Order: sequence, then structure tokens, then C-alpha cells
Amino acid sequence: MAAAGLWSLSLATPDGGTLSLAALRGRPLLLNFWATWCPPCIEELPLLDRFYLANSANGWQMLGIAVDQQDPVQRFLSRSPVAFPVVLAGFAGIELSKSLGNLSGGLPFTVVLGQDGAVAHRKMGKVTDVDLSAWQRLG
Repeated sequence: MAAAGLWSLSLATPDGGTLSLAALRGRPLLLNFWATWCPPCIEELPLLDRFYLANSANGWQMLGIAVDQQDPVQRFLSRSPVAFPVVLAGFAGIELSKSLGNLSGGLPFTVVLGQDGAVAHRKMGKVTDVDLSAWQRLG
């Protein structure tokens, strides 16, 4: 699956609902693949949350894709909530990230999709303020 197949997915949310990724199409979207057992993932979440809070009014969307199970994600988010939506992909999230260019299948992995739905940037490893500043100009 390339980015085009992403839009047909619906993924579970930690609270038991579902989110259709098609609802996120048409505006810049930052996808962040993470897990509760991944220290660099946890370290970058506050930075990503600040980016989302600062840029969502300008059209930016963000989605955290947890390569994890519902219980640990719920426990983590109850202690360290984020403003952006989070979905659960379980281990299938690794395959999804590989389809978007994560050749090693490692975490964290971040993909930036432009308004057109195409992959504009990929980042293996922890994001930085410099990355976010560069991506912000896409919006």
C-alpha cells in the first residue's frame, strides 16, 4: 500500500471508537508511528503535541498511530494526554509504516502528507524542532 491506500483505512481509537482516515484527507497531515514501549517515541510526543496545538488552526492535522495494544495506550494517555487523535494499529502498524517508506520497520517513524495526500517527508527516529519548522512551511 502506498499513501493512496492509507485513505481507505479505518482504525480503532483507544476509547473503543473508530477513525476513518479518509476524513483527514485534503489538508496537511503528520502521521506519527509510536508505541508505549519505545522511549524515543514517548520523548517526542510533547514536542509533537505542541506542534499540533500551534498549527491545527492553520489547517494542520496530526494522527498518532500506536503500534501497540489498547490497554497500555489507554494507561499511557490517561497519564500523558495529547491533543491530537490517536489510533491503534497493533503490530500491523509496522507493515503500514513500511508501506509508507519505513524500510527498517523501526520506531518512531513520522510521515508528512501534503494537501494532495502524497508523501512529502519521512523521518526515521525522533523528530526535532528543526524538522517541524521545515514541515510547517508545507501547510
